[in-house]
Amino acid sequence: MEGLEEKLKGLSIARRCLPEEPTYLLDVALQPAGLLAVSCSNFTIHLHNKDTLSLVGQYQGHSGPLCGIVFSHSSPDSLYSGSADGTVRGWDVRRPGTEAVQVFKSDPSHKYCSFDLNCSDTLLCAGTEQVNDEDSFLVFWDVRNPGGKLLGVYSESHSDDITQVCFHPREKDRLASGSTDGLVNVFDLSRGAEDEALLATCNSDSSAGSVCWSGAEFTQLLCLSHDEGLHLWDLGQLDTDEPLTLFSTSDARGLPLLADGGGVDYLVGGGWLQEAQKLLVVGGKNSGDLHLMECDHAGLRLLRTLEGGHSSTVRCFLWDTAGEALFTGGEDAQLLLWKPGGEELTSGKRKSKKSESALRLKSRPHKKHGYQREKKGA
Repeated sequence: MEGLEEKLKGLSIARRCLPEEPTYLLDVALQPAGLLAVSCSNFTIHLHNKDTLSLVGQYQGHSGPLCGIVFSHSSPDSLYSGSADGTVRGWDVRRPGTEAVQVFKSDPSHKYCSFDLNCSDTLLCAGTEQVNDEDSFLVFWDVRNPGGKLLGVYSESHSDDITQVCFHPREKDRLASGSTDGLVNVFDLSRGAEDEALLATCNSDSSAGSVCWSGAEFTQLLCLSHDEGLHLWDLGQLDTDEPLTLFSTSDARGLPLLADGGGVDYLVGGGWLQEAQKLLVVGGKNSGDLHLMECDHAGLRLLRTLEGGHSSTVRCFLWDTAGEALFTGGEDAQLLLWKPGGEELTSGKRKSKKSESALRLKSRPHKKHGYQREKKGA
C-alpha cells in the first residue's frame, strides 16, 4: 500500500467551496455515507456533499458560538453540536433545515466550550466555561434518554474553561479533558464518583487548547496549547517508573521545520491515522500555507507543505482515510478538498475575512490566561 507520505506529497486542491456570507469555519465532521458537516462562527451548521463540497443543507438552532460537531458512530444520520448557548443539540441530517430532534441542557449558568460523544453512542459529555470565577464542570447525559435528562456532573477536576473533552476511540468510559487551567485529566467513568474516576493528571504548563488520543492502541495523548505548545504523553506508562512525556515543546513556532529554517506560525490540531500508524499534526502560516507534520517521540517532522489554498488562518482539518483526501476550513470562509492529483474546478482564493468586526465578535477565542492562576496540584 502506498505510504502516507507519498499520498500527502500528491495532494492538490480538487474542490473549493466559497460561501457567500462571511463566516469562519471552525470544525468539520465526516459521515461515511457522504456528508460533511461544518460548524461556522455565525452559529450555523452547514452540510456539504463530501465529494463536490456543494451545500446541501444547514441548521440554525443555536444562539451562541459553536464548540464542536460530531456524527453518531452507529447512526450516521444523527449529528450533534455543542454551543456556548448552554445546549447540546441532536440533528437528523436527512431533514436539513428542521429543528433539533434532541436538546440537552444543564444548569442555566453553564456555557459549553467543548463536548463529545463516546464510541458506543450512549454518553454525551460537555465542558463548561468557568462559572462565578471559581469552578468549571464536566456535564454528562445519556443519549438514549429522549428527554435529555442530566446524568451527573464532575466539578472538582478543573478550575477554568474546559476547552476540550475527548472520549477514547475504543473504550466507552475513558475520557480526556483539557482546560485553560493547564491541566489535562483522564477519567475512567465506570468508577462513578469523580475522585475515583480520575486516573491521571498531566500538566501542560499552559492553557490547553486541544487534546486527542493517539498511538497503535490509543494509549497516547496529544495536547496542543493556546500558545502553540505541544505535548505527547504515553499513558501506557502510568503504572511504571518510566516518564509519561514522549515529546514536549513549549512553543512549536521555534522549531526549525521548514526548508528555510523557519517554523509554523500556529498549530491547527492533530489526529491519529490508524491505517498509516502515524500521528498527523497540522500547522500553518498566517498567509494561509499549511504544513502537514508527523509527530512522535523524536518531535515534529515536516511531511508536506500545501500552498495556494487558504488566504488566512486555518481553523480545522480532517483526513478522510477511505477517500484518501484532506478537508480544511478557515477564517477566509473557504472549505477546501485536497486529493492526490486533484484539479481545482472553481475560482481562485477568497479574500481574508479578518477585517469583519462583527464576525470577530461572534468568534471570540477562549481566555488564554487561566493557567496563570494558582493551579490545583497535579
